[in-house]
Amino acid sequence: MFHKIKNVTALPEFKLSVQFAEGVTKIYDVLPLIEKFDSFKPLNNAELFSSVETDTGGYGIIWNDDIDISCEELFENGKSVSTPFDGLMAFGDATTLWNLNESTLRKAVAYGKLRNGIDVCKFGKQWVVSVAAMRREYGNPTN
Repeated sequence: MFHKIKNVTALPEFKLSVQFAEGVTKIYDVLPLIEKFDSFKPLNNAELFSSVETDTGGYGIIWNDDIDISCEELFENGKSVSTPFDGLMAFGDATTLWNLNESTLRKAVAYGKLRNGIDVCKFGKQWVVSVAAMRREYGNPTN
């Protein structure tokens, strides 16, 4: 399964906080890569290490044209951590993972299938839905 990355933040001691579209946050330790592979050694530079960003499409993270890590590596080998935002995702991410149209989710809110304030919440123009509600109503993600 493709685990789309929404955000990455460099932490002390060569660790990364990686937030995934499905509402999961993991901590990934880059130090073993730095110690084992020459291509990762430039990350010993704190300025370069802190410049990490999500690549276009959320398929991985990048520092420059030569150094990157795939989303699957980060998801499979990162350690899950609890955050107040666990289990929440944007409607856009939910529609991608469940192969639905965003209007389907908006109608589900209008008809009470997804309950506003319980299953979903709107922040400005952005709707957020719980992964638990999506699984309850639509089963496991298809993508």
